Amino acid sequence: MSLLQVRNLKKIYTTRFGGNQVQALCDVNFTVERGEYVAIMGESGSGKTTLLNILAALDKPTSGEVLLDGKSTAQIPDSQMSTYRRNNLGFVFQDFNLLDTFSLKDNILLPLVLSNKRYEDMIKLLVPIAERLHIAELLEKYPYEVSGGQKQRAAVARALITNPKLVLADEPTGALDSKATDSLLHVFESINREGQTILMVTHSTRAASHAGRVLFIRDGIVIHQLYKGTLSNEEMYQRISDTLTVLSTGGISRE
Repeated sequence: MSLLQVRNLKKIYTTRFGGNQVQALCDVNFTVERGEYVAIMGESGSGKTTLLNILAALDKPTSGEVLLDGKSTAQIPDSQMSTYRRNNLGFVFQDFNLLDTFSLKDNILLPLVLSNKRYEDMIKLLVPIAERLHIAELLEKYPYEVSGGQKQRAAVARALITNPKLVLADEPTGALDSKATDSLLHVFESINREGQTILMVTHSTRAASHAGRVLFIRDGIVIHQLYKGTLSNEEMYQRISDTLTVLSTGGISRE
C-alpha cells in the first residue's frame, strides 16, 4: 500500500463578497510510496499551495480524500488534528517558522514537549539529529544569532525529531543563498536515502532536480510527471527545464 494516496481531490473557495466560486483544485490524483522523494511544481495560482495545505490537514477538500498510511484524514476529529499532525507529519517552511525567544534546541524539541516526552528521551533523540545536520554546536544559540542555512537545518531537525511518516516541505530553499541551498538539498537527499519520505512544493528547478519524481500542476490538475531514474541532478534539471518551457507555451495535456 502506498504511504500517501490522493484521490479525486477538489477544492472550491467561495469569495466573501459576491459569493463567486474559485476552483483551486479540480481533480487531483496521485500516490507517494514509502521512501519516495517527490517534488510538486507549478506556477503561482496553479493550486500547489492549496494542495499542500490539504495534505498537511490544515485545510479540508470540497470533495475527494487524502489517505496517509491507509487512514483518511477526513476520519480524524478536529479535536485530534493537532496531535495527528504532530505524530505523523514533519514540516519545513520557507521562512523557517522558528520562535525567536527559543533557542535552536528548544525550537527543535518543541514537538516532543507538546507530546509530553521525558526530557531524557528528548535529548537522546536530539543529539544524533543535531550532529547529522551539523548544528550540534549551535543548539544554545537563538535564531537571530545564526545564518539562514543554519535556521533551516534547525527547522529540518524539528521536522525529523518525531520520526514522521511524511515530511512536507514548502519552498524550503526559497529564503536561502546558493551555498545554503546546496547544503540543504544534500541534507534532503541524505535523509531520503535513509528511508524518509519527502514531499516538497517548490518553484526551484534546482531543488526539484534532487527529487526522485516531479509532479507538474496546472489549473488545479496534475498534468504531467517526470521520473528521475538513473539521471544525474544536472540531467534531471535539464528535463525539468524543458518541461517547464513546454508548459509555459500551453503544451502538454493532462496525462
